[in-house]
Amino acid sequence: MLLVCATPARAQIYESVGTRAQGMGGAFVAVSDDATATWWNPAGVAKGAYANGVIDYGQMQQPRSEHDANGQPVAAWRTRPRGIAVAFPALGLSYYRLSLSEIQPISPTAGGGVGREDQGTASLRLRALVLNEFGATVGQSIGNYLVIGSTLKLVHGSNVSALAGNNGSLDAAEALVGSGETHADLDLGVLATLGHLRLGATVKNVRAPEFGIGVDRMALRRQGRAGVALVGQPQGAVQSIALAFDADLTKTMTVVGEERHLAGGVEAFMLKNHLGLRAGLSGNTVGAARVSPSVGASLGVRSALYLEGQLTGGDDRARHGWGIDLRLTF
Repeated sequence: MLLVCATPARAQIYESVGTRAQGMGGAFVAVSDDATATWWNPAGVAKGAYANGVIDYGQMQQPRSEHDANGQPVAAWRTRPRGIAVAFPALGLSYYRLSLSEIQPISPTAGGGVGREDQGTASLRLRALVLNEFGATVGQSIGNYLVIGSTLKLVHGSNVSALAGNNGSLDAAEALVGSGETHADLDLGVLATLGHLRLGATVKNVRAPEFGIGVDRMALRRQGRAGVALVGQPQGAVQSIALAFDADLTKTMTVVGEERHLAGGVEAFMLKNHLGLRAGLSGNTVGAARVSPSVGASLGVRSALYLEGQLTGGDDRARHGWGIDLRLTF
């Protein structure tokens, strides 16, 4: 019975994508005004700049070293999100790739027949999970205050495991190749704007697709998230400011267990929009409280072109990491 039950796909938290959003602690559902709205809230494509694009890359890894002080391998994982998205009013196109690599030490008598390779002296189980998402996003205004959006996406997923000796590594896990399969899926979003107040909500993975068979079978759970933001353009040294709060409405499985986040963040642009600074704080509400602070910055290297970065630390190991992106906006 265990072999035929699909396990939840891991490392697919909302905060997996978006350097700017992660710098605000992951409070971005109601802000969503750049091309990463294709991930965060499809309705946001109707509220952003006339044209914008983002190339995004990041990494989350725990622990930093794959071996202990005695050189023995330890349980470790690494997630590498990558993405490219472009958006115009009411239309967005995106590609996101999320790869998760894991090392899990096993006892000498465990795992017989579980891996795709049995080396006899195996002491580690390696696993690689890869999700490739191709999306087309549309948004439709209803009156002057409400936008409804959706992302129709094709998701190719593979989840492969193998047994290895003591020399197994995260790089070796990442190199594993599985055949995978492709399913259609759907994300939905809504965004209401009332003066400086913005209210947003999204549901990802509406169809909850499943991939693979046996021990390599996995499922993408539905994810719900809601947010509120205050945005403005004050006079003086600060050209724009946003204060936002988000809350997960569902739990998400990660490599460190289930997560459900509350997040708050602030973003301010100054020096004629050439410099943006942001900070945020998120907390996992499942089990013992775990808090993660985030900081980020945007530097206008040329007119309408920004280089951005973020760093996240704290107690929530599912969110430890960094990210960079290149964002073009008109």
